[in-house]
Amino acid sequence: MATTIEAIAAASDTPIATVYRLFGSKIGILTAVLGVAFVGDDHPIALHDRQDVKAAAAQIDPGALLASFAHVARDVLGRSGRLHQVLRTAATADPEAAALSSEINRQRLDGQSRVASLLDQRGALADGISRRTAADVIYTLMSPDVHRLLTEERHWSADRYEQWLAHALCVLLLDR
Repeated sequence: MATTIEAIAAASDTPIATVYRLFGSKIGILTAVLGVAFVGDDHPIALHDRQDVKAAAAQIDPGALLASFAHVARDVLGRSGRLHQVLRTAATADPEAAALSSEINRQRLDGQSRVASLLDQRGALADGISRRTAADVIYTLMSPDVHRLLTEERHWSADRYEQWLAHALCVLLLDR
């Protein structure tokens, strides 16, 4: 991460000592910024405890459940996608950034495994699709990389991405 704490302090019109006191390091700043980007605000409520995630999980119909989670992914990745790229780049040279990236990926897998569990509990997974395979499919399709490829490289709109994601998840995971 080429930006310095001094440059961040200057750009935010904040004394450098305050930046260090609040965040400790550039990784501390990135962690805080990612936390806000993931949930959309600075309220201390985990993503899985947010109303939109709870509403998605409450969907009885498996297709509606996946469509609701596709919407959540669209929102989260729309806010955090570029920050994932910053972290990925930093992780190649900085062990703290690599550890943060690993932790974020672990948390993402945990959350997306919950979606697979909900489908499994509803008996909705297609024959031959285990809960673990479903979690792997969800983890892959809802990844920041796939989002970036489609929305930035292929110039898909957020609506198109969300619709594709919901459809792809349904086709790959659900009984027909």
